[in-house]
Amino acid sequence: MNIKPIYFYIVALTGYFGLFALLMLWNTVLAPSSRFPVALRLLITVTPLLLPLRGFLDRNPKSCAWMAYISLAYFIHGSIEAYVNTNGRLYPSLEIIFSLMLFFGATLYVRFAGK
Repeated sequence: MNIKPIYFYIVALTGYFGLFALLMLWNTVLAPSSRFPVALRLLITVTPLLLPLRGFLDRNPKSCAWMAYISLAYFIHGSIEAYVNTNGRLYPSLEIIFSLMLFFGATLYVRFAGK
């Protein structure tokens, strides 16, 4: 069985855009913070995803590897939020799923599309 690397890249893209949309909606519409300004929360949560975006969209293996590393921070954040906040586990669970999709998709893409 030979799986093409493009399928792993599609999984990584789905995880990326799902995570990006979730973070944007979570911090603005779904559950905005009352302690911190929305702009500050968006700056802290979304900016790390934007740093390697150009190379990630160009399928640069180094950028894909960095995107996989960055997704681990979102996995940790989602795990901690799901553990601490017992009433609202939907958004952290989605964050965990999307970050794992991004991590495994990017990692396996780099592994099987290596030059």
